[in-house]
Amino acid sequence: MKFNGLNFSEWSEQVQFHLGVLDLDLALSTDKSAALTDTSSTEQRSFHKAWERSNRLSLMFMRMTVANNIKSTIPVTDNAKEFMKSVENLSQSESADKSRAGTLMGTLTTIKYDGSRTMHEHVTEMANIAARLRSMGMKVDESFLVQFIINSLPSEYGPFQINYNTIKDKWNVTELQSMLIQEEARLKKQGTYSINLIGQSS
Repeated sequence: MKFNGLNFSEWSEQVQFHLGVLDLDLALSTDKSAALTDTSSTEQRSFHKAWERSNRLSLMFMRMTVANNIKSTIPVTDNAKEFMKSVENLSQSESADKSRAGTLMGTLTTIKYDGSRTMHEHVTEMANIAARLRSMGMKVDESFLVQFIINSLPSEYGPFQINYNTIKDKWNVTELQSMLIQEEARLKKQGTYSINLIGQSS
């Protein structure tokens, strides 16, 4: 698993697990000891050597598991624990927010209604995604959200889409949701809805 800016929790768990299995996690769990002197004990020298090895290999391992487009944004350090902290900070930074916003926008523009949930739930989910994008500072006009919802409809809603595109006064999200719930009920009553869904799944 590689850190991509959004998956710090999963990435850090994997890193700590692998380094622990290899007995190389000393530098992540303890701070660097004081510099060795002529009076340092054998135990201190042994710990210092083990820590330096753990630190060096931990840094190499973590850098290998960070996506290339992310590496250049991480501050340079020769301390494994500091590197881990920098990655955590990056995951919470503005660049991570932009990545999340991009993911959410991609979902909003490509999501399709497949009948597995009610129309009310589908429209509500899309409205919630738009609200999350707005909370990140992105502008999502209601007219665009309405059009995204219209575009997410399957073929059995074709007449509904055509009708919407011909009306002069466009609906807001609440009005569109109400109209779609009515259309959902009409299609179910006619049997068109279930027939089309059966055809899609076959």
